[in-house]
Amino acid sequence: MKKQLHFGNIFLPTNRKETEALGWDELDVILFSGDAYVDHPSFGPAVIARVIEAEGLRVAVVPQPNWKDDLRDFRKLGKPKYFFGVTAGNMDSMVNHYTAAIRLRSDDAYTPGGKAGFRPDYPTIVYTQILKKLFPDVPVLIGGIEASMRRLTHYDYWKNRVEPSILVSSGADMLIYGMGEQPLRELLALLVKGVPFSSLKTIRQTAVTVGSDEPLPVQRMWKDLTLHSFEQCRDDKKVFADNFVKFEKESNKIEAGRLIEAVGDRKIIINPPFPPMSEAEADMIYDLPFTYRPHPRYFKKGDIPAYEMIKFSVNIHRGCFGGCSFCAIAAHQGKQIISRSEESILKEVKLLTSMPDFKGYLSDLGGPSANMYRMKGKDMKICNTCSRPSCIWPAVCKNLDTNHKKLTDLYRKVDEITGIKKSFIGSGVRYDLLFPEWNKNAGRDEGEYLEELVSKHVSGRLKVAPEHTSSDVLYEMRKAPFDLFRKLKTRFDSIKKRYGINYELIPYFISSHPGCTNEDMKSLAAEMKVLGIKPEQVQDFTPTPMTLATTMYYTGFDPYTGKKVYVARSIEEKRRQKEYFFWWNKSPRKDAKIQKSKRRGEKESGRRGDK
Repeated sequence: MKKQLHFGNIFLPTNRKETEALGWDELDVILFSGDAYVDHPSFGPAVIARVIEAEGLRVAVVPQPNWKDDLRDFRKLGKPKYFFGVTAGNMDSMVNHYTAAIRLRSDDAYTPGGKAGFRPDYPTIVYTQILKKLFPDVPVLIGGIEASMRRLTHYDYWKNRVEPSILVSSGADMLIYGMGEQPLRELLALLVKGVPFSSLKTIRQTAVTVGSDEPLPVQRMWKDLTLHSFEQCRDDKKVFADNFVKFEKESNKIEAGRLIEAVGDRKIIINPPFPPMSEAEADMIYDLPFTYRPHPRYFKKGDIPAYEMIKFSVNIHRGCFGGCSFCAIAAHQGKQIISRSEESILKEVKLLTSMPDFKGYLSDLGGPSANMYRMKGKDMKICNTCSRPSCIWPAVCKNLDTNHKKLTDLYRKVDEITGIKKSFIGSGVRYDLLFPEWNKNAGRDEGEYLEELVSKHVSGRLKVAPEHTSSDVLYEMRKAPFDLFRKLKTRFDSIKKRYGINYELIPYFISSHPGCTNEDMKSLAAEMKVLGIKPEQVQDFTPTPMTLATTMYYTGFDPYTGKKVYVARSIEEKRRQKEYFFWWNKSPRKDAKIQKSKRRGEKESGRRGDK
């Protein structure tokens, strides 16, 4: 019988006292997380724990265990029947800990009070190594974005070297990559049947290791693709780049093959992903009995900033087909959009309206990109073997259905719910989907969506991500031309005037992205001054594992074309590039340089056009 969406009354246990209160003398699975325990569907560790519970198993969560003392947090619950689960949490720990300039951050949004220092660097590796030392006979399963994006050989920006799969670094027995509900359910079903963990080598969306002399686990329906070894990638940047291209192309297919990569005396096996979740399967996740609150252990320790940010928001879909060079979403969540049903979303909104501190305002109805709800291929047979990294770059795919009507209707139905005063869209909007100059499928429905969005769902500021103004840099980013942002601003200002509202359009920008020079940043500053925009949502490029941009950063060339790409590597040069965002603080002399660069940039743009 399908569970009804409701507030759960019971948190999953986090210590011995809580397990005893439930009458449990043994646990089936124990999860260790680098985040505080927030029992909410936006927090991956909570979702995984609730999925395990839904399968009828006894699961406990150990949040932010102390790895510096006598390791009592790792011992306190004893040995689980089936396995330990380990995740760094909702964020990559190194992005969580360090700025792009590799300066240690002073806060942590996933810890009570926003305090730093409650997790190590690379907790997936640290926690796993501790558990393997304390309980060598118990399997360890790793997952989450930190593990997922290190499943093969990768460049580590913080160590400035090529690293092998995290399966090797951690010593884990298995890795689940991407969103883990489907492979986890299959794994649990087999374990309950009595299949040994060590025999589970062919579950989709998992990665395991075997000895270099061992035959591959039998799975005749899968196509095998052998990658260059870790050692070859470590010693040759061209080989490293070739591996990335093979990985990215194969990962973008629904019907993907099995990847094999040698490292030392082992072979890493990356099994193909599960097919995208159905709408009903996605709804099941949000039907689980989440309490929608942080665990009571944190009541006197301060707010958890990441929770405060999302507690009145609703995730309506997963995945992103944008394929931006610097983004890990597609490689983790997938390129295909997994949408919840309208019924499931409206149920959750009604649930939020009953929360004691809800004041009538939803902070977000969104996903990785706000306006990809229910979008998919018109003919999914074409999508099954498509290896394009982006469905909308360098042009919008003719097979992509980008109609916005269902999303517009959803916004309106949410606003009709009793208790809702306003529903805001906090996720970034892909405005390149809204204009026929880029998306030939765009029409009246997209225009209606933009009007609905700006007039009723902006909390004073609409976030969009042009990322840069230079056509060359945007090409390396796999982003649409900046002319579309100018068009958006014109439409935005027109709607503002018509409705008598005083909202701001807030663009996101990135400095120091591969291909970006000082001249490109000067031109960006000049463009912003002309448009009267003082950029606030800005960041310096951080090379995160297994993205195209990181591959370009490390190798110095585009792995698809072999063309050399300029890279700002030194901390000083990265700092200089970022300074151009704050053009209004420049001296008159520097301001004159910006104006000169603007004139030169306009001439150059006229010669080469947008790519």
